[in-house]
Amino acid sequence: MFDGSWVLVFKGKYMLKYFEIDSVKIACLMGKNESDTSKKSLVFIHGSGGDHTAWLNQYAQLKEKYNVAMIDLPGHGRSEGNGESHVKDYCVWVNKLLDALALNEPILVGHSLGAAIALQFAVDYPEKIAGIVCLGGGMKMPVNPFMLEFLQTNPPEMPAEIVDLMCKFSLAKENRDKLSPLLRKSLAQAKPDILYGDLSACNELDLTGEAEKIMVPALHICGAQDKMTPPDLSRALAEKIKKSNLGIIAGAGHMVMLEQPAELEKALDKFTASGSI
Repeated sequence: MFDGSWVLVFKGKYMLKYFEIDSVKIACLMGKNESDTSKKSLVFIHGSGGDHTAWLNQYAQLKEKYNVAMIDLPGHGRSEGNGESHVKDYCVWVNKLLDALALNEPILVGHSLGAAIALQFAVDYPEKIAGIVCLGGGMKMPVNPFMLEFLQTNPPEMPAEIVDLMCKFSLAKENRDKLSPLLRKSLAQAKPDILYGDLSACNELDLTGEAEKIMVPALHICGAQDKMTPPDLSRALAEKIKKSNLGIIAGAGHMVMLEQPAELEKALDKFTASGSI
């Protein structure tokens, strides 16, 4: 269990905190006054093979207005651990971390795998959160079989073929030249076995019979050119979950937070303030 210990690490202009959860150090990018009870809270959960750096644009814009915590899931980024291969298991970690963070009115903001975690969390632990924001989510999130088969061979380093494929399908065509180098660098640092577990967790997700149980307010965001989790998956979620809002963002693929950060931040701000977009 969390023992109350944490360590501050200054990286560039932002601050990482380490929380010990079940003897595993979990890293979070935190704002300066993350325990301010006068502010609502945003807890960001990255996608498969990612880490907190996916959200740096949002951190810069939102850290003064809200309590923010941007998680490195176990085995990702600066966190210890081995990762998981089931969304429910990641939810257990997030639940324990929320207890440690003790944030005011936390809203989970998840991308891809993080969206799957937010959705499952809203089914399993609705009393712990004030809402969810899902970027590129779905009741089912099937993964390209080639990626799973390739990663199942346990390559020692991240295969260039997988990085190329994820960059191609994650970014809108007009954004590839600008953002592929950044995304490529991030993916190359991921551990192949952990990425395989993450993608397997997404591939096995099936909330078809549970999504309608979600009663917390939900915002569904998807890039209009998302090929990894097409907009129809977000539309289906919005129809299934009662307190839902939907935003399809032009000029973006799967990586909305990198491709159209200002549009995402506008939607987040409006939803967090009023529960609508």
